[in-house]
Order: sequence, then C-alpha cells, then structure tokens
Amino acid sequence: MNLLLDTHVLLWAADASPRLPADARALIEDPENELVFSAASLWEVAIKRGLGRDEFSADPRLLRRGLLENGYVELSVTGAHAAAVDLLPPIHKDPFDRILIAQAQIEGITLLTADEVIARYPGPIRMI
Repeated sequence: MNLLLDTHVLLWAADASPRLPADARALIEDPENELVFSAASLWEVAIKRGLGRDEFSADPRLLRRGLLENGYVELSVTGAHAAAVDLLPPIHKDPFDRILIAQAQIEGITLLTADEVIARYPGPIRMI
C-alpha cells in the first residue's frame, strides 16, 4: 500500500515520537508499504518553523534528507493537485491539509492522518 503521511504523522515518524500510535508505526515499518511525503509538508514545516511554532521545530532540509535516506518517496505538488483543491468540500480551511487531501485523491494514495477533520473528507484517507 502507498501511504502519504500528513505533516504531523510525518514529523512523529521522523522523530520516533511516542505520539505516533502503534498501529501507525506498524504501517510505517511494514516493508510492503511505500512511504510518501509531500513537498507541501516540507513547505508547511518551513513556514511554521519560521513562525516559531514549537511542534514544527525540525529543519526542513534535514528532514527531507533523512526521509529520502530512509526510503521515503517525495511527491511534488502539481497543477492537477492545486486545481483539485477547488473541488474539495469546505470541511477544513488549512491550505496545507487541503493540498495533501487533493494529492491523495488524485494519486490514489492513502493519506495517513491523526486529524479527525481531515478524516471527514471522502477518498483514500485513514485515521490513526
């Protein structure tokens, strides 16, 4: 299964945080699963780190390098992804979350999230 990790899940996985639920850890550690991260997540980390948000203290350059070195696949944001945001119902206003949802829908990748609001969207989304 291809898994697109939402930004918080991605940060928890990269940091081996105890906040990452055991079922999510099992999915991430399963060698049968391909792990995908979005360029939008790195953008979110960079912006929110610059704003001084504690939960976004990771250096986005080091995070990217570490993810790639650990076999994660990077997903670029395309015009098709950006345009698909317009088709999403107005459940959530966060632009970073909305682009991840659109990417999951367009690419047919399961979005792994701990956010109950994101989980309300239709499509390949798995709440942990």
